[in-house]
Amino acid sequence: MKALVLAGGSGTRLRPITHTSSKQLVPVANKPILFYGLESIAAAGITEVGVIVGSTAAEIEAAVGDGSAFGLDVTYIPQSEPLGLAHAVLIARPFLGDDDFVMYLGDNFVLDGISDVVDEFRKNPCDAQILLTRVSDPTAFGVAVTDDQGNVVDLEEKPRTPRSDLAVAGVYLFGPAVHDAVRAVRPSARGELEITDALQWMIDRRMTVRSTVITGYWKDTGNVTDMLEVNRTLLERLQPRVDGHVDEESEIIGRVRIESGAQVRRSRIVGPAIIGAGSVVTDSYIGPSTSVAEECRISHSEIEYSIVLRESSFDRIRRVEGSLVGRNVKVTLAPRLPATHRLVIGDHGQVQFSS
Repeated sequence: MKALVLAGGSGTRLRPITHTSSKQLVPVANKPILFYGLESIAAAGITEVGVIVGSTAAEIEAAVGDGSAFGLDVTYIPQSEPLGLAHAVLIARPFLGDDDFVMYLGDNFVLDGISDVVDEFRKNPCDAQILLTRVSDPTAFGVAVTDDQGNVVDLEEKPRTPRSDLAVAGVYLFGPAVHDAVRAVRPSARGELEITDALQWMIDRRMTVRSTVITGYWKDTGNVTDMLEVNRTLLERLQPRVDGHVDEESEIIGRVRIESGAQVRRSRIVGPAIIGAGSVVTDSYIGPSTSVAEECRISHSEIEYSIVLRESSFDRIRRVEGSLVGRNVKVTLAPRLPATHRLVIGDHGQVQFSS
């Protein structure tokens, strides 16, 4: 069995971060979101992985390399532009051959991994098997309708009136029949070859499309709110450890990891939180659900429920929360300007100033 990982999207919902960085490499709990997917694939016993790359190919390749760090053998497959998930399968055919494969969206996060569903597919193969999750607003997703046995009988892409609350998560398992399906479908209204159309093509021809409903945690990390939520969830599982230096005037509370070379001086860190290698926190407060990446400088500031990327600094900033801060960012106080009033007041006027 092989894997196909999609890492070619432009990440428009995470701009401006993704103007200069791949969305799949934005870190949560100080590790790129893409790495969690690669680790899940390796844990499922899959070693041959094709990675679809686009305009950020050089950055993805520099981060992932040949895959050996994950126990994988990675092949990069360039996609000229993001033309849909079915298009990714189409151009990956030389790599995939007629092997079964799992397709994993590189910006998705499945907390408990995919080993169970991969094992199920290996033991009981079918034409396709998709992961589903129950959501409160199905109109934002591809939505599946299933029968009593869990077979998918219909799919709708972002329906105005959903027929179920089962959203299609970003993990799919396929047999070789999918290649006929992706060749058969035509571009949708948004100009893409949709994988939901390919799956519907298979359903219409009475092929078996099974489903597995995720009972654990799943997120599409396509926007800042979801990225912060995944960061919070991962930090809650953090194993506390102090590999850096914490002075006697500082206070560490709860699940906190201080990475090697990091320094905490006269500060209070309340977990779950992580301070990256080489970062220095001075006279500051770092609150719950916060990830500070490598080589950052935090001074006389307060940060909570946020992600701060590498080599960024905060100086005399009170109170930052619910934020995603990019790399090499400097956040400081604006210079205080003199308070000046210039007035032209007519006869019998009254003017009041609050200060």
